[in-house]
Amino acid sequence: MTEPVILDLDEHGDFVDPETGKPVPAEATSRFLARWLNVPATATDIVVFVHGWQNNRETADRRARQFFGLLEDRYAAGSYEGLGSWQGFYVMVRWPSMSNPFLTGYRRIRDRAHAMTTEGRAAEALGQLLGYLNAERQLPGSAPSLRTVTGQYLHCVGHSFGGRFVVEAVQAAAGDGPPVLGWDRADPRYPYTVDTLLVFQMAARPDIFTGRFAPVLRDAPINGPIVVTRSRFDRATGLWHRLAEGVAGIGNVGVKAPVDEVANTVLCKTDVEYSRSELDRRIVNVESGWRFRRGRWWNPAGAHSDIWYPESAHLLLSLAELAR
Repeated sequence: MTEPVILDLDEHGDFVDPETGKPVPAEATSRFLARWLNVPATATDIVVFVHGWQNNRETADRRARQFFGLLEDRYAAGSYEGLGSWQGFYVMVRWPSMSNPFLTGYRRIRDRAHAMTTEGRAAEALGQLLGYLNAERQLPGSAPSLRTVTGQYLHCVGHSFGGRFVVEAVQAAAGDGPPVLGWDRADPRYPYTVDTLLVFQMAARPDIFTGRFAPVLRDAPINGPIVVTRSRFDRATGLWHRLAEGVAGIGNVGVKAPVDEVANTVLCKTDVEYSRSELDRRIVNVESGWRFRRGRWWNPAGAHSDIWYPESAHLLLSLAELAR
């Protein structure tokens, strides 16, 4: 596995320069990304991972690498004929997500994540990241080049509040927000196109796609469905989210609305293929309680972070295969 690229956001949503420890000004973001990101010609798939609640720098690093390792191992062990080769280029995005594991801590990080995208620059910064990667890659469907014959695919993966960051960034590309870098192969209005958007145990209201995230369903640069996992054993988005917002979160109950845009399926074992028909909806809930169920008895979050399994990698690889 190639060494992942690590990018840090501060609590205001700005990238942090690892050499100076200072936030990167908006006007310098393109130069910053050019200095730290170099998509190799041999890469077939670019995976951007944004972690969730309760991760310090070391834990975020370890868990992202664990997920990237699961992808590599699962591909080596599996049979993905439609996928062809897999040479991953991995990017992890870290942000300040630590708090106490109780309701007050959950509310604090919920409010911080919200402020980082509404008052800060997190959505713009991530949008610039995705736009830069889009500009650097060989776009699928374009003429063969010295890079790859079929193109390089862009996958966004978030966990918990990290999933909100990812959706915010993709949605920002559809509106009249700040300009980002790159270009789109399907529609000139879009600065980039995401091939896969997968969120594990999303910390958001089950009706958020009829409110704050409604534009992402109507007008956003996503080729495939928005796929979210859920588990009734996730107490963070069950108990704490319900106490904080009056309703259990997506990670516990899934997306509930708009009903005609939502499909439901079950997390497959690694030897079972996903069909295109079961993922043929704008939003897909993936019931994962049979696998995401473990949580230490003293941890109020329950199975919120119990996602590090081969089946999780199998889900992303299957979505990548269908994106081909």
